[in-house]
Amino acid sequence: MNHGVRFSMDFKTLWQEGMKNWEGNLPQRMTDDGLEEKFWNQFLQDKSIQDEPDSYIFTICEELLALISSEDEVLEIGPGWGNYTFAAAQKAKALTCVDSSSSVLEYLAHGAQAKALSNMSFIHAKWEEVSLHKSHDVVFGVNCYYRMHEIDQALVHMNNAARRLAVIGMTSGPEKPHYWELHETLGYRIRFARRDYIYLTNLLYELGIDVNCKILELQKTYVYDTEENFIEQNLRAIMEPEYDRKKAEEILRKYLVWVDGKPAYVHHFKAALLYWKPERIKGM
Repeated sequence: MNHGVRFSMDFKTLWQEGMKNWEGNLPQRMTDDGLEEKFWNQFLQDKSIQDEPDSYIFTICEELLALISSEDEVLEIGPGWGNYTFAAAQKAKALTCVDSSSSVLEYLAHGAQAKALSNMSFIHAKWEEVSLHKSHDVVFGVNCYYRMHEIDQALVHMNNAARRLAVIGMTSGPEKPHYWELHETLGYRIRFARRDYIYLTNLLYELGIDVNCKILELQKTYVYDTEENFIEQNLRAIMEPEYDRKKAEEILRKYLVWVDGKPAYVHHFKAALLYWKPERIKGM
């Protein structure tokens, strides 16, 4: 276990502060399990197992699968609608999914049946509270940490549940460039993302764990039905109650492209894969 330099920053507190919105409030969905369940139930009504994920998902999935072997018993935390779940199950010996949403697990169980995957099992529980009867070769979770208030305990639990490898995946910045231009040129306050992988990297370090970090270059193209929709969607992060709409639109339109006759925005961003060999550390 690594015992390096001590930070003067409290990364757990920074993470918890980042759970709040830009008005300084903790959104109800962060603490209300019923509201979280309602979100997933409604979201999955419109999802099909045959739906293709965003293209950038395949880049992350390829790197993730490179860390899994065919002999591994794998556990996935917070699988959501299964962007990585079925691919991991197809490669691994066995895959266990842990999620706090019964709607998510029902959706994935249906998907496993449709894809003839007999090596998947499901645990309905919050990761921070689940009691596991055994460890797994690989424990991973991608973009599933947004409601984990006691994030240090969640990371320790993740570490202790893994025999060979623990893996965190998290999409990252940079933000859409027009946001920064609106902020720097016009001085507008913007609802920027409030949490990133660097908090988890440093928190793991504070826990005595050195992690490997691989940064992936990604791209997503947002396509809109109308120009008005393009404008509304890409200016809604402005926090000012009143602002110069014409100047804001002039900046935004520099990033307007057209895809099959529809307005679009091409966003280049990144993802981080943090992975480490588990240390034997006590729960907190």
